Amino acid sequence: WRSIWISKIPQNNTNKPNYINFHYSISIKFLTYLILLFMAQNFIFKLKIYYEDTDSGGVVYYANYLKFLERARSELIYSFGLSNKKLLNEHDTLIIVKSCNIEYKKSAKLEDELEVHSNIESFTKTSFTIDQIVKRNGEIIAIAKVVLVTINSHGKPIKIPKELEDLIK
Repeated sequence: WRSIWISKIPQNNTNKPNYINFHYSISIKFLTYLILLFMAQNFIFKLKIYYEDTDSGGVVYYANYLKFLERARSELIYSFGLSNKKLLNEHDTLIIVKSCNIEYKKSAKLEDELEVHSNIESFTKTSFTIDQIVKRNGEIIAIAKVVLVTINSHGKPIKIPKELEDLIK
């Protein structure tokens, strides 16, 4: 999947390649990789603010943003065809938050419709970092950087399972 073949096809009698017309041959695995990469880097989770999410003034309580971010990360994993339950049962792997830095820009309010944009920024053998942006009508409400680590069911750090690593690369 790491190979892209580009061949220049001569388009005239001089046997010189026409640089405007290229013939691309891309392997299916590489194309699948690009699609998954695009999904991972542009995943959007939509939600609506309900009364239970707000304080007495109708403004979203600050800690609820963490719930919204978690839901978006879970949906991102589901979009890969995986789930937290599958990772635990088949790979003895849990994904936990190591750190979360969130900056609140504006308040969300009752009945607002929000989008959480999740982008996998980087990863190591045992962790990955996701940038998450909460938006209302395209306007940034909050920005978060979340570092996630993988552990086994005994709480010991472990390598990211190959199946998940291949999807987030």
